[in-house]
Amino acid sequence: MAHATLDDVLGALRNVDFPADKTELLEAARSAGAADEVLSALRGIPPETYTNREEIARSIRTDPDTDLGLSPAQRAEQARQGGKPGLSQHLREVPKPPIEEELDR
Repeated sequence: MAHATLDDVLGALRNVDFPADKTELLEAARSAGAADEVLSALRGIPPETYTNREEIARSIRTDPDTDLGLSPAQRAEQARQGGKPGLSQHLREVPKPPIEEELDR
């Protein structure tokens, strides 16, 4: 699944008059012809009134793996292991594969 970048989201909102709430941000992005990934990222922000683009940038989670520092092998292991019901895959703990441990030495 493709994820929107922060630049994509903020680019779709370049003509927004602030302050703006979540509904106004979604409408502005739709009228600017934003991609579905951008609209999905905006749907995920808290329903608050935003006074500038920096507040939006702090609220947007564009890719669940971006701030976790996991390798593709670790993400694959998370998917194989499963987890507790209700626990998002990207929050499951997973050890580094042996080859990555060896390369870190």
